[in-house]
Amino acid sequence: MTLQEAERFVVISGCSGGGKSTLLFELGRRGYTTIEEPGRRIVREELENGGAALPWVDGIAFARRAIAVALDDRAAATKKRGLVFFDRGLIDAAVALEHLTGEPMTQLLAEHRYHERAFFVPPWTEIYGNDTERRHTFDEAVAEYERLTDGYRSLGYEIVLLPRATVTERLQAILRSVGTTQ
Repeated sequence: MTLQEAERFVVISGCSGGGKSTLLFELGRRGYTTIEEPGRRIVREELENGGAALPWVDGIAFARRAIAVALDDRAAATKKRGLVFFDRGLIDAAVALEHLTGEPMTQLLAEHRYHERAFFVPPWTEIYGNDTERRHTFDEAVAEYERLTDGYRSLGYEIVLLPRATVTERLQAILRSVGTTQ
């Protein structure tokens, strides 16, 4: 993948329950290509099939599967035109696996870059909530957010912290930052 291709791949990450999926939904509604969070897809499938690759059952199996799904997502995204927005992705899964096992993921992540700016939603208690796919506490979400912040920075990404604001205001901040205003 060339740097030019990598710059088309924009990650929205940050705190669980901070509004990432809402942002991706709106980007999709506006015609952008979006990729749903690997973790949510895995959790849904595991719950439907009685599987154990769930973050609250077998976090290591879950993280390994999330890496595989994220790599597949990236491969599929190379066939798309224009900007592609990812709800989390490879880096998030690799940071989780490294946290759980100590396995360094630097080489893998160096080979699969994203846009130089990663957009982070901050912890936001007023909108945080659990559901069947998100069962961790707000404090656990904040700890994950801090690991992700460290992980992205250590890989040389510029973290753009999105404001606690309306979806439209957050989208405008992202689109301006990546050089489009559509």
